[in-house]
Amino acid sequence: MADREFTSPIPRTAEVPFTMFHAAVNWECIALKWRALAKKRHDHHLDLYKSGRWKHYYSAEEFLAEMGKTVAMAERWAAIAPLPEERDPPVEFERAEAA
Repeated sequence: MADREFTSPIPRTAEVPFTMFHAAVNWECIALKWRALAKKRHDHHLDLYKSGRWKHYYSAEEFLAEMGKTVAMAERWAAIAPLPEERDPPVEFERAEAA
């Protein structure tokens, strides 16, 4: 399983049945909120680094480890919940014409 390429588990709203449309929209909104939270946490740690305030809260090793976690988490949520403009275009299927 580790060898296959990761794809977002969030379906495009155009790909779900009508009965699941509302649930898919809710799921996407929740995932995008988690992505925004991970990005805010990453930005906060960048601000700590740039201002030097990290020295009040962490040792150098602790901060480096914490920064690595925030970068990994932000990247992971970006893969899990891509923004609509970051997604691949939907696959178009050719419909076989009845003869």
